[in-house]
Amino acid sequence: MSSSGQGGVGVLGSAFNPPHLGHLALAQEALWQLGLSEVVLVPTGEAPHKRIVDDPGRELRMTMTRLAAAEDSRFSVSALEVEREGPSYTYETLEMLAEQKGDTGLVFVMGADAAVGLESWRNPERVVELARIAVARRAGVSEADVAAAMRSLDAGDRVTMLEMPQFGVSSSAVRERASSGRPLRYLTPEPVARFIEEKGLYR
Repeated sequence: MSSSGQGGVGVLGSAFNPPHLGHLALAQEALWQLGLSEVVLVPTGEAPHKRIVDDPGRELRMTMTRLAAAEDSRFSVSALEVEREGPSYTYETLEMLAEQKGDTGLVFVMGADAAVGLESWRNPERVVELARIAVARRAGVSEADVAAAMRSLDAGDRVTMLEMPQFGVSSSAVRERASSGRPLRYLTPEPVARFIEEKGLYR
């Protein structure tokens, strides 16, 4: 597993339901540790594997992601999946981004929990072919399991492990707090917290 920074554009996909500080910390660590020029946040349109729980709708998740990314010029937001009909498959998104970004190498950023399941995704070999993979360490997922999953896709030398500060915040925890009217500040970016409160989302 390599750890050298070779530049490029990071791609971080998620339901962003809602986006929280853990997402932004992950984007920042990928930027910093890999020397990326930017990280593109890609909200899921329609999740192929599972229903998005308590989904306020793709448009509202897109708006929240834009609010979350607005304060950092190194973050951008792509509507590719939100605007596309049918399930959001990562390999298709990466194909489109590769076209948009030209020769700039893509780096797909994912958590270790997702990385160990990458083989079960639609066309995983294409994902690995289109992008280098940056995997954020997660408590409870061993690096050996990640390495084994990546080896099975012949991705070994295209994978970097990211050191991540441990965040005790998750989208489900933020939704739960919102549903009981508890404050969201310091868990999710201020504009996102205000938006959720103003719209009464997750109530």
